[in-house]
Amino acid sequence: MRKVINIVVLTPLAVIFIVFAVANRRLVTVSFDPFNTVNPVVGVTLPLFVVLIVVAILGVVAGSVASWFRHRHWRREARRLEAEAHAAQAELALLREREQARAAAAAPPPALPFYGAPGTVRDNPAALL
Repeated sequence: MRKVINIVVLTPLAVIFIVFAVANRRLVTVSFDPFNTVNPVVGVTLPLFVVLIVVAILGVVAGSVASWFRHRHWRREARRLEAEAHAAQAELALLREREQARAAAAAPPPALPFYGAPGTVRDNPAALL
């Protein structure tokens, strides 16, 4: 099922990228020098599709980083609640152990057999021989 979904999604996406690359293969100069626009000192000449794809990838990375920083509060809260839950589970285990120890100490000792009771060895006259 996953292979079918990958084929259905990735094949058209690959075709779109190839068509986009063929249609935009003209060279453009990307300049990092805002003052010299005619002959930039710091610049690079690349095909247009490379520039656009690199900019798109950088945008996705920047958005991911911004989202990660934005959700730091929720991650901190989740860690705090997880530590609190572990502490509560440890306390519950300790209380259960104490309750079991208290119940064992409060329980009456096991009854010892009374040898004069009916059905015991002393009640059977043949056992005395």
